[in-house]
Amino acid sequence: MTTKITFSLNGRGVTAEAGETIWQVAKRHGTTIPHLCWHDAPGYRSDGNCRACVVEIEGERVLAASCQRKPSADMKVKTESERAKKSQAMVFELLAADQPPRSDSHDPDAKFWQWIDAMGVDTGAMGAGRLPKGHKPKSDVTHAAISVNLDACINCGLCVRACREVQGNDVIGMAGRGHGSKIVFDFDKGMGESTCVACGECVQVCPTGALMESSLLDAKTQKKAIKADKSVDTLCPYCGVGCQTTVHVKDDKIVAVDGRDGPANNNRLCVKGRFGFDYIHHADRLKKPLIRREGVAKDANLQIKRGDELKYFREATWEEALDAAASGLKKVHAAQGPKGIAGFGSAKGSNEEAYLFQKFIRQGFQTNNVDHCTRLCHASSVAALMEGLNSAAVTAPFTAAKDSDCIIVIGARPAENHPVAATYLKNAARRGAKMVIMDPRGQTQGLARYASHILQFKPGTDVALLNAMIHTIIAEGLVDVQYIQAMTEGYEALKAGVAAFSPEDMAPLCGIPAETIKEVARLYARSEKSIIFWGMGISQSTHGTDNARCLIALGLITGQTGRPGTGLHPLRGQNNVQGASDAGLIPMVFPDYRSVEDPEIRAEFEAAWG
Repeated sequence: MTTKITFSLNGRGVTAEAGETIWQVAKRHGTTIPHLCWHDAPGYRSDGNCRACVVEIEGERVLAASCQRKPSADMKVKTESERAKKSQAMVFELLAADQPPRSDSHDPDAKFWQWIDAMGVDTGAMGAGRLPKGHKPKSDVTHAAISVNLDACINCGLCVRACREVQGNDVIGMAGRGHGSKIVFDFDKGMGESTCVACGECVQVCPTGALMESSLLDAKTQKKAIKADKSVDTLCPYCGVGCQTTVHVKDDKIVAVDGRDGPANNNRLCVKGRFGFDYIHHADRLKKPLIRREGVAKDANLQIKRGDELKYFREATWEEALDAAASGLKKVHAAQGPKGIAGFGSAKGSNEEAYLFQKFIRQGFQTNNVDHCTRLCHASSVAALMEGLNSAAVTAPFTAAKDSDCIIVIGARPAENHPVAATYLKNAARRGAKMVIMDPRGQTQGLARYASHILQFKPGTDVALLNAMIHTIIAEGLVDVQYIQAMTEGYEALKAGVAAFSPEDMAPLCGIPAETIKEVARLYARSEKSIIFWGMGISQSTHGTDNARCLIALGLITGQTGRPGTGLHPLRGQNNVQGASDAGLIPMVFPDYRSVEDPEIRAEFEAAWG
């Protein structure tokens, strides 16, 4: 469906957008339809197997699953007719017959029981269902973070889709037939003995509590023992993806974490983002400021044992500690001047914090000695991007992979270091996009199974390999002439520079056959939409800037940047590297990348900041 469709929903005219189902239109217009096997979140397709969302369509003999059925012009749909409501209620009654009684259920607050309440379904006289007495599936507590209780499973298939189609991990499947069908992990192993990576996507979508965070359950009874007091929206503090999260809090302690629909993660999380919060309440974390005791000298080789902290430091109030820090900075500044002070910020802070910190160092101490991690992890990428594109920013988000036809990953291991970003690359490969992995370690990384090509080149020969690809693209006339003429400078110099880097000459150096180099170069250049991801395997090298220059040149000569599904993306190490750089938390530029070496620009900031 490519045009808007007008139809009747419960007696009033409504319009469906292109591709919308009846369920989606109903939600948009404030009409609630029960559902279990459908999860209204990015990446999930409707399955239509639970029949909880059936609606009545005038003139049709059978009820239709609204999560799958798309409206047609002048269709008349009733979501709350007696026939539809009785059918919906019957589905829940039958499913409830297979559930443990609510008083014994693993999660009385699960989505399933919420629907029971909302629909007024009476579960008081339910029987034992399909599970004869004594045949209750045993709890699976082999996993460190997730408990599995299949007596609550309704075989809706959501966990299968979550694992296979959203996260791309292929751990959960359905085994058996008919009455004996059940959820399994790998070849029916315990979840903790399977290849599960603990992303927890299955926990987040399970509607019954069959899959739950172990931290919320009583270990013996497997009943929910902890219920959050409140929920707070925040961000994951770990890698460079910047996933949005909702943390659930009980007695001022985080007890569980869910993913939010942020632009970087679309509800997805990895093991650290979902389960890596116990450090917050670790006994070794400082809760009060400490000041070094008088007479205790600093020693770079000192190893303080647990419990010995107060031999070297004493507890202080915040006021005393702040005064000590401020007076120490003033003392150094008075003795050594601006050159005696340096400030090192964090790429895990907000843009506002980064701006204030660099302004504090520059305005307060009259020095540009301010920095953060970007010049360690991606200094060479920043230099090359500024030189080649006049911007140190990525040209496309990693979610652009969903539109790409060819994806190159070089010097990076996203499945291990940026797991949520890797899900989008996996999804693209499943869709049919070609993925090229360039890595001296070859097939040892998690994305290798999705690759159409793996180039295990010799360490340190990145430039030889990439220049050979550029040489092939130029020699075979695969460049985008119009893009080069309109958007670039220096093409003739580049052409002359790579003339000596033929694949035949570079093959012995980098260890990749000349024909393979040519094949990958053609694939990248000829694909309608190609994108390159690189990591610190590219940047943290003695020739890291040259590595990045080669990747940028590949993108520019083929016109594979600036369009959906194309681009250049250095995978960052922390979640606000870009924002901290934009805000001026680096020594050579003020906010907005304005050079500290330009007297006129300096004068502007001196006037603005006093």
